[in-house]
Amino acid sequence: MKELFIKRFEYYKSLGDKTFTQLSEEQVFWQYNEESNSIAVIVKHIAGNMLSRWTDFLTEDGEKNWRDRDQEFVNTFKTKDEVISYWETGWKCLFEALNQINDENLYSTIYIRGEAHSVIDAVFRQLAHYPYHIGQIVYIAKMVKNEDWKTLSIARNKSQEFNAGMKNRFSGEEADTNSSPVCFQNSPEVRDEYK
Repeated sequence: MKELFIKRFEYYKSLGDKTFTQLSEEQVFWQYNEESNSIAVIVKHIAGNMLSRWTDFLTEDGEKNWRDRDQEFVNTFKTKDEVISYWETGWKCLFEALNQINDENLYSTIYIRGEAHSVIDAVFRQLAHYPYHIGQIVYIAKMVKNEDWKTLSIARNKSQEFNAGMKNRFSGEEADTNSSPVCFQNSPEVRDEYK
């Protein structure tokens, strides 16, 4: 499970990374209106959440007393480099935490704001939360870049070409009985309770 979690989180981080490379300093701080968040503010929230949730996550509540969530929505960054540096700090904390997960603690109870979660549930919770905000980052970037945006997924009107390329890419390979990134029920190495 740990490897799957890391793989998925790495994918979503890469979407953010590829977005930042397309943006100017000014674009990172652009807001549609006063009620909207800039990319910089969204990064401040994501990384702030990561640091709170994943620092000593096995022994301390995920909502740390030093976290000021409301201030995460107030921009204090001056440069794009500061934004990216904080982004990297949050992800480093998350990946170090994920590397602590093993079969013995996967179903251990941890707490977020006093609410009990299994470790696996806490990971799934954040696997929904972070991509939600990364989607916002990508959407804002697409708005500010407009026709200069370089897509991070299948280009518009190119689905058939993409699908054909994928089929060609994998046509010579032997089918993997465990090809699903989510379900390993056919693996003899998986214990019965996971099947």
